[in-house]
Amino acid sequence: MQKVRYIAVEGPIGVGKSTFADLLSKELDGRALLEEVDANPFLPKFYGDIKKYAFQTQLFFLLSRYQQQKELSQCDLFKTNVVSDYLFAKDRIFAYLNLDENELGLYEQVYRLLDTRIVKPDLVIYLQAAGDVLIERIKRRNKDYEQTISEGYLENLVDAYNRYFFYYTDTPLLVVNTNQIDFVKNPEDLSNLVREIRSIKGGTQHYIPLGSGS
Repeated sequence: MQKVRYIAVEGPIGVGKSTFADLLSKELDGRALLEEVDANPFLPKFYGDIKKYAFQTQLFFLLSRYQQQKELSQCDLFKTNVVSDYLFAKDRIFAYLNLDENELGLYEQVYRLLDTRIVKPDLVIYLQAAGDVLIERIKRRNKDYEQTISEGYLENLVDAYNRYFFYYTDTPLLVVNTNQIDFVKNPEDLSNLVREIRSIKGGTQHYIPLGSGS
């Protein structure tokens, strides 16, 4: 993993991005850049009425992510490892899933202005999980507003993520199946994946653990 200083961790709701990003940053003696999801005032309303609150929710996330990403241009990535729990470009996955045609046109104008100023990661780690696994994890972390997420919406989101990363070529990509992984309860799961990350040379690689903890 030579010259990899900035890693972005991605995946659908409930897959464990923040937990893994925090653990990985410690393994790499770096720092975690974690999205402040709960700071979005529109998010609880969004899950109650997606059509009505999609644009406000999306625009807030886009601008807050941009403000947070600006920190990366101010830190020395040659000396500091940074692990983020999101990829800025993934914002468009949600936009195309939730916005209508007119909203999407306006969103794209703002997105294109901001995207050119964003530092691109050296490596993206895409955490996958099946819909039923995500639902169980969402229930377990017990955020009130997430309990109204429908199975249908979650399945559509998983499909959208899979399509996006199937065609993704912007950076080296590691796709990780997390259905049978527990980074917190099973430290070996984490250490095995860290070894895989350190061995990455480029392109797209897939990591499907065998015999990992459930």
